[in-house]
Formats: sequence, structure tokens, C-alpha cells
Amino acid sequence: MQWRRLLGYLLSHKLRLSIAAIGLALASALSLVFPAVIRDVIDSVFADTDIALLDTITFVLLAVFAFRSLASFVQTYNLNYVGERVVVQMRTELYAHLQTLSIRFYADRRVGELISRISSDVTVVRTVLTGNLSTFLQQTLTLIGAVAIMFYLNWRLTLFIIVLMPIIVAIGFALGGVIRRTSTRVQDEIAGATVVAEEVFQNIREVKSFVRERYEIDRYNSAIAVAFRAAVKLLTVRSVFGPIIAFFAFAGLALILWYGGREVLAGRLSPGELVSFLIYGLTVAANFAGVISVYSQVQEAIGATKRVFEILDANPDVCDAPDAQELEAVSGAIRLRGVSFAYEAGLKVLSDIDLNIAAGEIIALVGPSGAGKSTLFNLIPRFYDPDIGTIRIDGYDIRQVTQSSLRGHIGIVPQETLLFGGSIRENILYGKLDADEAELIAAAKSANAHDFIMALPKTYDTVVGERGVKLSGGQRQRIAIARALLKNPSILLLDEATSSLDSESEQQVQDALSRLMKDRTTLIIAHRLSTVRVAHRIAVLDHGRIIELGSHEDLMALQGLYARLYEMQFREADLFVA
Repeated sequence: MQWRRLLGYLLSHKLRLSIAAIGLALASALSLVFPAVIRDVIDSVFADTDIALLDTITFVLLAVFAFRSLASFVQTYNLNYVGERVVVQMRTELYAHLQTLSIRFYADRRVGELISRISSDVTVVRTVLTGNLSTFLQQTLTLIGAVAIMFYLNWRLTLFIIVLMPIIVAIGFALGGVIRRTSTRVQDEIAGATVVAEEVFQNIREVKSFVRERYEIDRYNSAIAVAFRAAVKLLTVRSVFGPIIAFFAFAGLALILWYGGREVLAGRLSPGELVSFLIYGLTVAANFAGVISVYSQVQEAIGATKRVFEILDANPDVCDAPDAQELEAVSGAIRLRGVSFAYEAGLKVLSDIDLNIAAGEIIALVGPSGAGKSTLFNLIPRFYDPDIGTIRIDGYDIRQVTQSSLRGHIGIVPQETLLFGGSIRENILYGKLDADEAELIAAAKSANAHDFIMALPKTYDTVVGERGVKLSGGQRQRIAIARALLKNPSILLLDEATSSLDSESEQQVQDALSRLMKDRTTLIIAHRLSTVRVAHRIAVLDHGRIIELGSHEDLMALQGLYARLYEMQFREADLFVA
């Protein structure tokens, strides 16, 4: 199955493959000329001291070698060109498929592992499809040609080679399975080490602040050591493999020399024919060993191939319905009915959620950690689908509209803003790729970001660094708000993040958020009293259920969970506001 899929990538380049195949066939055929020429040199030139014939044979050999080199160039260039195209095709297909997979897929995997599959694993597959395949075909053709010529010259001598072939094949199959399993483990362990390095690079500030450089070095060294031990096992099998094959190959040649020498002494074989036969025997031995070696390398690559196809075969758990329609302009009314959800079977995060949100209404979600606030957020743009119940926007079941059109009407500003490593301009334009300069600046001004941007050396073309590391938390938040403003969504999801900002930055972000929320349906995970006060209603979640719903005054009068949270979490902020 895997081989059919792999060959499918090659067969999409039939013209270049055909040219490469012609070059390969010519190179293989021409390589069989040399032993026949040696026979003529020994039996005719040396025996008859014919210098003119020697000159002719030399000229013919030069011509043969020139044509063989040209054929090899045609084969190598075209096959490697196809290989590079296949790498591009597989990587783009793999990357495009990764974009279609749901959030759950990424929650279950680590970034370093995915990077390893899209880079090193695809490179291994390319080696199989071009380098190994080319070597296998050329050596197989040469092997078949050499055996045919040997059988024509002397079938008795050829039997020594033919008898040994099944033994070598059996050894190759036996060791090939061990090589495949060990190679897969090596690939997995290297991917594990890559994950460790990727995590450290992403969290280098934490590593430095906790002075954990030595710990991370030891952790990476441990991961590499495990990969090294697996690689040594693979190396051991490889090292045993080659000498065993070589022994049987040269044993066959020794038997040919022994029997062939007797044939020469008996006058049934000329010296030139024996030498020619031995050279063909060397050709057969070398190419047969090469075929078995390529087989072992292919076994190594099967692990990488399997890892690539595992990603390509992964299906998103959130899919568009076959008859999904585009969600046109919406007012933003949201209705949740009987919504329940669990990340894992038996562990419900949300239970029987009922909530009506009017268009333009601001709802604050409040509750202790683990109450289900973020999960409720994730259900609205269909990052996950509820196990039970429905979510409707303007009366449309969100499962019956396309994900792209749904998310096109939703803006999200997370608690921890992560920017791309490019320029400020690129980060803001992510909200609307075709926005003009006037729209860009207007969004930045509304987000209270324009002034600090203009104070930077390259203004909007300033590179923000990995994850926006060159900007402060407040600046990153305002860039994210500008991006959301440029998108101009009907529905806004805010994981309010001003709790980590200083007073000046908080005020600027709050002003920007106020502009962003104007005339938009907004759900806010509330962390501060100032955020709660702007909400028309507050939904209090506990253990995955909405247990209280109303205005601040209504909930305080209930003297329930919200009132207790208010007393514990918001009293200090209330005194400050007062």
C-alpha cells in the first residue's frame, strides 16, 4: 500500500522518468561491454600481438565510456529533478493537510515532532524514491544482463552464482526486518530530541530566569543518548549485513576461479573467457550485494514513510458538512442549547449549557479555574464540536455552515498574545490581507498602537521577533486588537488579559478594547472588575454548568458563587476604582 502511494508521486512526472529510464538502461547495458572487450584483448590482441586491433578496441572503449557517462548524466539529472519535485510536492501536501486538521490534533502532539516529520522524514522518503530506486533499477538491470551473458558463455560456471543467490536473499530478508524496526525507533528518538530542543527554544526566557541551562543540556543529552543507542544497534546490524553478503559473493567467485581454471586447463575455455567470466562474476556479485543493500536502506526508510503517511491519513474531527453553506453577513445573535462537551470520554467539561446572547450584547464569563470558560470559547468558532446540543448564530446551526465563513465573522483576542516573527505591518494585516495603508493606520490608531509604532526606528516595518518578544505585553495586546479591528468581525471573543499589565498599559488596552467591542456581540473571560462592569450580563460557570446569570447587581443580590468570587478576587480592584 505504501509503495503504491510512493510510486504515485513519481508517476506524476512520467516524461522525465521515461528519459531517466532510457538513460539508466543505456548506462546499464554499456557497463556490460568492458568484460567482453577484455576477453578479446587477452585472446586476440595478446595472443596474436595485434597492435592495430588494440588501438581499435581502445577507441571503442573510450566511445562506450563517453556514451555511458552521458547516459548516466541524463539518468541522474532527471531522476534527481523528479526527486526534488516530489519533496516539494510532499512537503506542500503535508503542510496543507496539517492546516486542515483540528485543534484537537495539535493538542495531542508536540510541535517538534511535526517539524521532524515535515523536514527530515520527507527527506528520507526522497532518498528512497530517487537515489535508492535509481540504484536498485540500475543494479538490477546490470545484474540480469550479466547473468544472461554468463549463462551464454558457460552455463556450468553460472550455476555457482545462481545457487548462492537464494542464500543471500534469505539473509537480506531476515536482516531487513530488524533494520526496518530499528530504523523506525531511531527516527522516533531523533524526533523526541527535536521536541526537547524546540520546547527550550520557545521557552528560553523561562530557562534563563530559572537558571536551568544545565538541566536542559542534560535533558537534551539524555534524549540524544537514547537515539544514539538505537543508532548503534542499527549500525551493528548494518555492519554485520555487508560482510556476510560480501563473503558469499566472493566465495562464489572463488568457486568460479577453481572450476574455470580446470576448464581452461582442459581446453574447454580460453584464458580470455575465464577472465571475462570472472569480471562478469564480480559485476554480478557487486550489483547483487548492492540490490540487497538498497533493500536494507529501503527498510530503514519505511519507518519514515509510515510517519509521513500517518499525518496525511489523519482526519480532522471537525469537518464541514457536505451541504455546508456560506454564512453571510450576520448580526451576531448566539444561542446555545443543551451543549455538553468532553475532551476525553467520561470527563465532561461542559454540561447542558443553555445561553441566549443578543446581537451586540456583551457577556462576561466568570468562574473558578477549570469551570469550562475557555472550552465554551473554543466551541463557538468550532475549534471543537459539542458532543451534545447545538450552537446557532443568527439561527444558523454552526455545523451547517463552512468553518471558514463562520470564523470569518469571529474575532479572537487571546489572553497571551502571540505574534508572528515578521514586521508589525504583517502582523496587523493578518486580520485583512488586502487592507490598504489607510485601513492599517486607522486600525492601529483605534487600538492605541499608532503612536508607539511611529516611535520605533522602522515604524510599521519593525520586526517584532519570535512570538513578538521585542514588544512589551501591552504593545503586543494592542497589535492584536488592531488586527482584530482590521478584520471587523461581528462576534468578538476576548480572553481579557489586562491583569498582567501596568496601569498605563492597562488603560490604553482597555480604551482600545472598548472601541473594539462597540456594536459587536462580545464574550469575555473576565479577570478584572473593570471588564465585568462593561458587560450587560455575567454568566457564572462552575463544574461545567452555568449556575448564575444576570447583571452585576443581580448576582451580588443572590449572594452565591459570583458574590464570593467578587469578594475574593475583585474587592481590591473595586476599592481602586472607587
